[in-house]
Amino acid sequence: MKQPGPDHPITITPHTGRVRVRVGGVTVAETNAALVLTEAAYPPVFYIPRADARWDHFVPSSRRSHCPYKGDAGYFSLSADGTERPDAVWTYETPYPAVAAIRDHLAFYPDRVDAIEVLP
Repeated sequence: MKQPGPDHPITITPHTGRVRVRVGGVTVAETNAALVLTEAAYPPVFYIPRADARWDHFVPSSRRSHCPYKGDAGYFSLSADGTERPDAVWTYETPYPAVAAIRDHLAFYPDRVDAIEVLP
């Protein structure tokens, strides 16, 4: 486990607006309680609480990955109105303590969903 630091900063902040994720014309997640994770030079990522996802569109995936700063990630594919998006969602079931706020949250690949809409 590596700790975020000056050479690899990670910040997690509450987002003040609404975030909606759409696939195949269907809203698969929508929340007023998103977190924004900013990591080093990567683009910011919205993490949406699991409670705000429409689970009937999520299919567990066998894909797994490891981040030395956040921990082990699991994945979900999305299925909505005939549209299939493999491994479009990731989540950290037991993130490292430095990023514990993202536990019970989901993140979406922008290029694997139709839209991640940021609303006021």
